[in-house]
Amino acid sequence: MTIGAKKFTPEVLLSAPRRSSAIPNHEGTLALFTVSTYSFNSHSKSSEIRLLDVKTGQTKLVTSDVQASEPTWLGDKNLILYLKGGEKGTTSLLLTDGDNLELKPETVTIFNGSVANLKITRIDSDTFAFVVTALATPSGSLYNPETAEKPKSTGKVYSKLFVRQWDSYVTENRSSIWYSTLKLKITLGSSALSAGPLRNALAGYSASLESPVPPFGGAGDFDISKNGILFVAKDPKINAANYTKTDLYFIPLDFTSSQAPSPQIVKTENLKGYSATPVFSPNGKAVAFTRMQSIQYESDKPRLLLIPDITDLTNVQEFYETSDGEGGWDLRPEGITWSQDGEELYVTAEENGRGKLFKLPASPRHAKDLPKAIVSDGTVTEVKVLPNNQLLISSNSLVDNSTYSILDAKTDVTSLLSSNSKRGKAFGLSQDQVDEFWFAGAEDFSVHAWVLKPSNFDKSKKYPLAFLIHGGPQGAWNEGWSTRWNPAIFAEQGYVVVTPNPTGSTGYGMAFQNGIKNQWGGRPYIDLVKCFEYIETNVPYVDTSRAVALGASYGGYMVNWIQGHPLGRKFKALVTHDGVFSTLNQYSSEELFFPHHDFDGTLWDNRENYEKWDPARYLKHWATPHLIIHNELDYRLPISEGLAPFNVLQTKGIDSKFLTFPDENHWVLKPENSLQWHKEVLGWINKYSGIEDEKLNAGVANVGL
Repeated sequence: MTIGAKKFTPEVLLSAPRRSSAIPNHEGTLALFTVSTYSFNSHSKSSEIRLLDVKTGQTKLVTSDVQASEPTWLGDKNLILYLKGGEKGTTSLLLTDGDNLELKPETVTIFNGSVANLKITRIDSDTFAFVVTALATPSGSLYNPETAEKPKSTGKVYSKLFVRQWDSYVTENRSSIWYSTLKLKITLGSSALSAGPLRNALAGYSASLESPVPPFGGAGDFDISKNGILFVAKDPKINAANYTKTDLYFIPLDFTSSQAPSPQIVKTENLKGYSATPVFSPNGKAVAFTRMQSIQYESDKPRLLLIPDITDLTNVQEFYETSDGEGGWDLRPEGITWSQDGEELYVTAEENGRGKLFKLPASPRHAKDLPKAIVSDGTVTEVKVLPNNQLLISSNSLVDNSTYSILDAKTDVTSLLSSNSKRGKAFGLSQDQVDEFWFAGAEDFSVHAWVLKPSNFDKSKKYPLAFLIHGGPQGAWNEGWSTRWNPAIFAEQGYVVVTPNPTGSTGYGMAFQNGIKNQWGGRPYIDLVKCFEYIETNVPYVDTSRAVALGASYGGYMVNWIQGHPLGRKFKALVTHDGVFSTLNQYSSEELFFPHHDFDGTLWDNRENYEKWDPARYLKHWATPHLIIHNELDYRLPISEGLAPFNVLQTKGIDSKFLTFPDENHWVLKPENSLQWHKEVLGWINKYSGIEDEKLNAGVANVGL
């Protein structure tokens, strides 16, 4: 696997190998990961499963089958299981030997449908339980779209919400969890594996309980141990479009049983919002998970919770609980990993623009002090436990798209095992390009911003400004990698890139985040104005007379808002990707709990709130050249939200352009489309900032597997 580029361009970004998180074996000596790349020469994707030597950092090929995915270890003999997509919508489960990779993989079983999210746990010396997820028909059977009977009519009839969500129409088929067992026989050094029948763990509940929770739910929505299955599902008794409530359920399951017992709900008193990331302790007895308090706020603070004994679901304990119900830890815990002995938890959370890793005792009764960050640089994406109090950490940064590191949990010392891009060097990037500053924002809050400078930066020169505004709005620019909005792409065009985290941003405390409620064009806009003023006064190498501003989703809303306000006249050009044209159109969206929370009520009860922050109120002030990008499969913000501002710009005679992809959703995910997106965006802003277009076509060498 090689990466080498003369310049970090969109082609390099999109064709560079992308690695998954690393999964260690039982001994902690080897780790599995997947890597994929896209070739703009052949217009095709390549994919591999590889084996990493944890001591040397060297890798070996397991398979280069592009249909192979989700490798995982089986037991402690370095046996590897993985899924492989097949013909007519089927999925195969394959077994191979990590110690004898020259042997041909064995097909264990074939599922008559598209399954994913493979998880395995050991039951006894030669029996394993496994779980996958897949769509179930209304009758509870495995759904295969390739072989299912096609309807004679294309009409869709709905009597409740959702009608559609994010990028697809909701159908009668629902996500479900499926389980079975594997029997392992090892004779004369060879391994044979047989699988039992696949069974629907939610059979009989397929009309009410759905897990993983669509549209983004995955392996983090459930966990398994020898004692059963934990999973998260929406409350079937309330409207999913208007409320965020998801509950945690436990199925005490003998995996050899032909029918799963009824799911048992976990009640958490005053916490009734999203439940997430349930994780069994190593002995399968305890459970850690998170849950939000609000039933209608998708970005509420998750609380870290513990069930000490899974046989008593009434005993749920909250970490850092306070009498006022706010919780003592002002960050948002996300990923959870148990230590090998079950005595500690490793938890990821955003803090001040970084995706940090924290360590704390595994019992709320022992967690008196707030958690300690043991990894504070970049963004930690996955944590896996190794023997001898070590952790295998997968992470990334603003200049490196994948690193694997070993952390000694006793000393909290981290050593780099493998960097996909040699710490950014293979992209022509380095950490020296990264800077940050804090400035005084609205209502005396300190506001943080990242800065990314060109790799050939000369402090005696002045550079045009690329002002990037994040979406969410409850989100943040973190010290992490992105293949969609990557600040380094703009920096390597010759911009100084500033990515502010204004009011509403996550990772800076809940008071700062919640300050955006009913303030969409208020406090965040003031923060952005003050950020621009700070740059004008304090960053001498930026030429603010050649500034451009870009944003997507809420960031697109804010660019539209800026267009109608004085800050809009400070920019030479604007770019809105899938933004909000009018807040009065929010009911054409799908997750209605979102505007209900952020605008403090329904449109009919609080219309003045929606109108107050409507960018369309200020159309008479629009004057800055503007590129509008909006995709047809974006059901979160329907395409009319992009066509309307373009129609306004054209009618007013403002230099403008419209780009749409009929096969893309809220994002642009297909490599060829993404390349065009980048070239249109860079061509547009370069035209107005005075950067020469030939930089768009800088050379690329040896990018790929």
